[in-house]
Amino acid sequence: MEQVNANHKRVSEILKIEADAILHSAINLDSASVDLAISLLSDCSGKVIVTGVGKSGVIAEKIAQTMTSTGTIAVFVHPTDALHGGLGVVACGDVVIALSNSGETEEILAIVPTLKQRGIAMIAIVGNINSTLARQSDVFLDGSVDKEACPLNLAPTASTTVALAIGDALSMTVMELKGLTAEDFAANHPAGRLGKRLTLTVASLMRTSPSVTPDSNWLEVVRSISDHALGAVNVIDGDGRLLGIVTDGDLRRTIERTDPADFNDLTAASMMTSGPIRAEPTMLAFDALRLMQDRPSQISVLPVVDPAGICVGLLRLHDVVGSGL
Repeated sequence: MEQVNANHKRVSEILKIEADAILHSAINLDSASVDLAISLLSDCSGKVIVTGVGKSGVIAEKIAQTMTSTGTIAVFVHPTDALHGGLGVVACGDVVIALSNSGETEEILAIVPTLKQRGIAMIAIVGNINSTLARQSDVFLDGSVDKEACPLNLAPTASTTVALAIGDALSMTVMELKGLTAEDFAANHPAGRLGKRLTLTVASLMRTSPSVTPDSNWLEVVRSISDHALGAVNVIDGDGRLLGIVTDGDLRRTIERTDPADFNDLTAASMMTSGPIRAEPTMLAFDALRLMQDRPSQISVLPVVDPAGICVGLLRLHDVVGSGL
């Protein structure tokens, strides 16, 4: 138990070191430098090139991905690759974000002259504000830390956390300035849960409408429900307009309360739920899910009706949930 407590204490201490490092950065970032960096990024007419070596390179890749998913086109370019042809991706109007804790990373410094020749603006996130990279950049952001979370004060830990946090802060601020909406974000994340909630429609999940007429007898209703295996059948008039729905539950309850001698008199009209809650094909599937779930008695199927009132399908709760919403 003593070892368990010691481990918990050490993990908590390391988290505090990194949290304190971010707080230190938030307090000490120069406002004019931040404003210039944000202006360069928000006014960028091209793309953002993010670069770094080693652990800083990994952080740079993540920053590039975050920017791209939040409305700013960004790509990661390893400085070594840049020295051997990768600079071809850098074009007029681009902005470079370079990450280096020491500010003396040789591979990054080696590409600076070429960037300057092309008139490319450069933002540096550095741990040493007196470094060569800081001096040669258009603007630098102070990512220095008092100590790494590593017990030897060697492995990049707190410093890379701060660099990542600064990159996130830049990305989110530019995202706000560009007015990116939840719908815009979803369009870039169609496979994610948020993307699906804001883009997936009922039309993409509904099943072909199984239907019967009001005068269909109970055996026809049973056959239709069994044949389509959707747990329900829509009841429509001669023009295809929805009149009601017969679910498995409706069928069971009707049979339970009906004398067997009167089964031949049972019709879809006598079993159906009239004027049921319905969905439209263009409705978001997430809204349909809430329609089915946010009620005292959950609905497992919804008739789908087009704007003209024609019944066009059936939506199952099982299919909506299975889509990953």
